[in-house]
Amino acid sequence: MKIFSGIRPSGDLHIGNYFGAIKQWVELQEKQECVFSIVDLHAITTPYRPENLQNNILELTIALLAAGLDPEKCVLFIQSQVKEHTELAWILGTFTPIGELKRMTQFKEKAKKHPEYVNAGLFNYPLLMAADILLYKADLVPVGKDQEQHIELTREVAKKFNKTFGEVFKIPKALLSERGQKIMSLQYPKKKMSKTDDPAGAIGIFDTPEEIKEKIMTAVTDSGKIIKYDLNRKPGISNLLTIYSLVSQRSIKTLEKDFKRKGYREFKKSLALISIRSLEVFRKKRKELLARDVYIKEMLNRGKNRAQTIAQSTMREIKSRMGLI
Repeated sequence: MKIFSGIRPSGDLHIGNYFGAIKQWVELQEKQECVFSIVDLHAITTPYRPENLQNNILELTIALLAAGLDPEKCVLFIQSQVKEHTELAWILGTFTPIGELKRMTQFKEKAKKHPEYVNAGLFNYPLLMAADILLYKADLVPVGKDQEQHIELTREVAKKFNKTFGEVFKIPKALLSERGQKIMSLQYPKKKMSKTDDPAGAIGIFDTPEEIKEKIMTAVTDSGKIIKYDLNRKPGISNLLTIYSLVSQRSIKTLEKDFKRKGYREFKKSLALISIRSLEVFRKKRKELLARDVYIKEMLNRGKNRAQTIAQSTMREIKSRMGLI
């Protein structure tokens, strides 16, 4: 099985990123042929600071390595360094109906969020994402639920190309994590966790013990004192139960029993303690990697070369089928 997935360099990784995607990547690299990309071209479709971009890419690389990605077991590279991504995105745009792109809910949401920054790149974002995936002939794409619509578009684009020009692309499927698909904000439990939008509501994988404890102890809960999973009536405590279950690898049902006669404060203190212990390994690994700047640059360069070899081969096939060579 071939796997492709990408992540935007838009800030520090938080536990939502880790449990929703990165943990799955780490597990997949042991069994499958994996290509993972830091998708910096996607990052520039929404407001960003150019002077921070390279540092964000470096920080994300360190975070991915600290979380367990092994460049000997997967391909890890920076998207913009492989020009075939933008080349294929343009080609896909020549036969993708505009109506299909107008249906994409993420475009509507981001356009509403950044009305001053609505651009053609944001509108064509799904085509670049499709190019990312199809270049590497991926069978599976680990994504969060919010990206499922983009995978469906990728499938339709691949089918249309194959029908029109001949079989080149595999038809990829979304691979959703069974747990932790969507961890919510600690402050706004009906909104997805985001360190960019709400720093106090997101636990970074490199947060200090003091930061983790403060964020959990001040997390929004619900009326009443019963610790029970109920997304509709108790979104706050349900979110904290999800996090506890993920960091402890214990079921929510077990946790409900364990804390049946205990209050929110005791539950939060226990969650803070186990979260601090669980994330300690990431903080230690980051400290080691910060001292290995040359290794990280060489590793990314090897990843770029490996990705280019695959991407160039696919593009030759595509151009031949389309009469471009």
